[in-house]
This record gives sequence, structure tokens and C-alpha cells, in this order.
Amino acid sequence: AGSRMREDPAMDQRATAPANYSHAEILQVMTGLLAALFTAMISTTIVSTALPTIMADLDGTQRQYTWVITASLLAMTVTTPVWGKLSDLFDKKRLTQIAIALFVIGSIIAGASTSIPTMMAARALQGVAMGGLMSLVQSIMGTMIAPRERGRYAGYMGAVMAVATISGPLLGGVITDALGWRWCFYVSVPLAAAAFILIQVKLRLPQLVQRRGRIDYLGGVLIAVSAALPMLWVTFAGSDYDWISWESGVFLIAFLIVAALTVLVELRAAEPMIPLRVLRNSTAVLMIIASIGAGVAMFGSGVFLTQYFQLGLGESPTKAGLMTIPMIIGQMLSATIGGQIVTRTGRWKPVMIAGSLLMLAGLTGLATIDHRTSYLFVAVFMALMGLGIGTLVQNVVLAVQNTVDVTEVGAASAAVAFFRSLGGAIGVSVLGGVLTAQVADNLREGMARLGSGASALSGGGGETQLDIGGLPGPVQEVFHAAYADAFGLIFTVAAIIAATSVIAIFLTRSSPLRTTIGKQPTTAEVPAGKEEA
Repeated sequence: AGSRMREDPAMDQRATAPANYSHAEILQVMTGLLAALFTAMISTTIVSTALPTIMADLDGTQRQYTWVITASLLAMTVTTPVWGKLSDLFDKKRLTQIAIALFVIGSIIAGASTSIPTMMAARALQGVAMGGLMSLVQSIMGTMIAPRERGRYAGYMGAVMAVATISGPLLGGVITDALGWRWCFYVSVPLAAAAFILIQVKLRLPQLVQRRGRIDYLGGVLIAVSAALPMLWVTFAGSDYDWISWESGVFLIAFLIVAALTVLVELRAAEPMIPLRVLRNSTAVLMIIASIGAGVAMFGSGVFLTQYFQLGLGESPTKAGLMTIPMIIGQMLSATIGGQIVTRTGRWKPVMIAGSLLMLAGLTGLATIDHRTSYLFVAVFMALMGLGIGTLVQNVVLAVQNTVDVTEVGAASAAVAFFRSLGGAIGVSVLGGVLTAQVADNLREGMARLGSGASALSGGGGETQLDIGGLPGPVQEVFHAAYADAFGLIFTVAAIIAATSVIAIFLTRSSPLRTTIGKQPTTAEVPAGKEEA
């Protein structure tokens, strides 16, 4: 038996991984990881508040606003499964430090940007690093902690993410108003350096025998193309060509061909980027569907609520950050408390059902907002949405991790994160396209009531410009009302997508979280007299 174990690398991984870690040891390992995750998250949320100012300063348009956001999301999406697969093959600690280094480089380039293309490229590099950090933290947790206990630490992770999201908009608003938007990027550099050092000192992983495997380069390229095609389609549809047109047909056919090739390659690859065989059970499929709705709500809410407060209501970056606090507090509380409940009960489904319904209720309420809506009304439904998102983001991954062995946890976790990020990226692109079209219609109607056309608000390409500081007061009022009245529609679309998450979670068969790190029998399942075998 011993010789067989030495010949099988996967069995070696299970054999050499320590069976148990104390709570203190796990917290020590996670200190550096959460510090790195906090740095990346706070940088993203700082920038979300500053983006309207950035785009106005760089003469950006509403479409470019969406692409600055989706460049980061797309890069994070397509690289997440790559990082996950690499984490199953190579040193997770070194990979985490590489991700931090890439994030620092991207932050410096973004802070020095003088044009929209440069900003988009820098944001894409930050997205690559974000994909690594999100994937690697989940993978390392799966390597060390049994699923039954993982909910507790996933709650800590969710709380850190929520704190970063709370402080980010506030800090971003203050920095933008006091120092200028470039410092929103530069401020993350010393934080990232501190996280790098913490990981070097604190992160001590189980000494797993590294498996030898080939990297699925073809699969990685096909995944990137299949993720990019829908985003490109929804970005240009409705403006450069009709939604139903031959151009849309070309995008659809190209996507179907590339998607089919991706599935074929990933099923045949020895070391696929997305382990489709691992995800063939019904729990994984339904959780992926649920994660798409959660991704749209998580990414879309942060992007578009900030726009609603600044572009729709005319608030300053600092005040806009303060106004998002109810949503973030809700997310922090539900992530922490939900994680504790899952660990104590060993059941994830009841928490996720409650969370999905809260998320849907929040989005449904936000679907009714316009420029006359009171802040109290918006705050209540932001809080409900935050409560829902907090219960879903980590538990979706946990439910799938519970169905795979420790040797596949990195790729499986990354696959779920991939589809969640893909849903969020495509969702933001779709909602951004809907917003652009709706704002243009509202502007035409509003300017017609003033007795003039909308050309005063358009750039050379006919797109809506975001720098309105030099325009007359009545025109600025039309601009703000046109934006504020457009957000109800995009939250309606988001609520419809979120409804699919509710259905998927209800249909998922709940199974108790196992108490072992590897997918192996528990003591209670081992026949009598075999416990020490």
C-alpha cells in the first residue's frame, strides 16, 4: 500500500497534508492572505468612488466608463481558472506573492495614466492580480480547513472584504476631493508591500507533494475568447448596430463555436483549466447558476449605485461613499453571522435560501428608484441587498468544495469563481449598455423640453460626456435627472437575473458539510476495527 501511495501523486497529497490545524494556527496562516485580499479589495472600492471624476478628467464617455470597469472584471474572470489550476500544481505562497506584485505594477500605471486606453490596460493588469488573490485564498483555505469548519473562516474572509468595501468608498471620496484621484491608486502600493511581507513571514502551508502536470494553454485561450465575446457584443449592441442584426448573429455564432471548442478541449485535457468532470454533479451546476446572479448583484451594485449618487443626484465622491454604507454593513454582518451558522449547523442551504430572497427583495426595491426617491428608501433596499450578497458569495464556493477532494479544490474553487466573475462582468456590460441607451433617450427628452438638442452633452463621437461642470444650470439638472431616472431599469434587469439564483438554490439538494479535508470516509463511516488502518 505504501508503494502505491508513493506512485500516485494525488494520494501523496492526501497523505502528507496535516490532518488538523488549531484555530490559532489557521488564523496565523490567514493573516497575510487576508491582508493581501484587503489591499486588493480596498483599492477596487476606492476607485469605484473616484471613477466619475477620473472619467471626466480624462474626457471619457459613458461607454468608456463601463469598459474601464469591465476591463478589470474580464481580466479577473479569464485568469481566475488559470490561477486555480496553477495553485494545484505549484507553490501557492509564491503565486500569491506574484499576484501582489502584479497588482502593485497595475496600480502605479493606473495612477500615472493620462488617457483612457492606458487606464483600461492598467485596470486589466489589476484584474489579473485580483483573479489570483481571489482564487488562491479560496484554494489555500480548502487545503487546510475541512468544509464543516470552512464556513467560519469564510465568514472572516467575507467580513474583511466588507470592511474593505466600507472604508474604500469613504477613503476614495476623501482622497479624490483632497489629494486628487491619482492617489486612489498610489495609496494601495504601501499596503500591498506590507501584505507581501506578512505573507512571507506568516504563511506556512502543508507540505504537499507537488503534482506534475501540463498547463492547458489552449484551454486558457479559448476560455478568454469565450468570455470576451459576449461582453464585446453587449457593449456595442444597441448603439453601433441593432440587438437583432447580422452583426449580433455573427457574435452569437462565434460564441457558440468557441464555447463548444472550449468544452471539447477541457474534457480531453489531462490538466484542464476548468475541471468540467469535477463539476458534473448537480450541486456544482446549480451553484454555478446561483453564482451568476450573485455576481451580477455584487459587481453591479457597487458600480451603479455609486453612479446613481454622483451622476444622478449630483453628490460629491465623499458623500457618495458615505451613502453606500447600509449595503456594506449588511454584507459584512450576513457574511460573518452566516458563516458561523453554517459551521455550527453543517448546513449551507437554509442560509443561502434566506440570502437569495433578501438579495432579490433589495434589487426589486431598487428597481423603482428615480431622481425623486428618498435616500431612506434607497438605503433600506441597499441594506437588504447587502444582507443577501453576504450570505451567497462564499457559501456558493463552499457548497462545491464539499463535493471534491483536496487535490482538486483549487481548480474547483476557481471554476466557481470564474463563472461568478463572468456573470458579474457580462452583467455589468449588459447593465452598462442598457444604462447608456436609457440615459441617451432621457437626455433627448429632457433637452427637448428645454427647447434644444442634446448635442451640448455629446462628444465628437456622439456619446454622452461626463464632464458637465461648465454647462448651464438647467442643462446640468436635465443631465442628473436623465441619469437618476435610468437606474430603475437596470436594477429591474438585475432582479430578473437574481431570480434565477433563487430558483437554483431551491433546486439544489442539500448535503451535510464533511468534517475531513480530503474526500474520504469519516471515522463514523470507517468499519469497526479499521480506524487506525
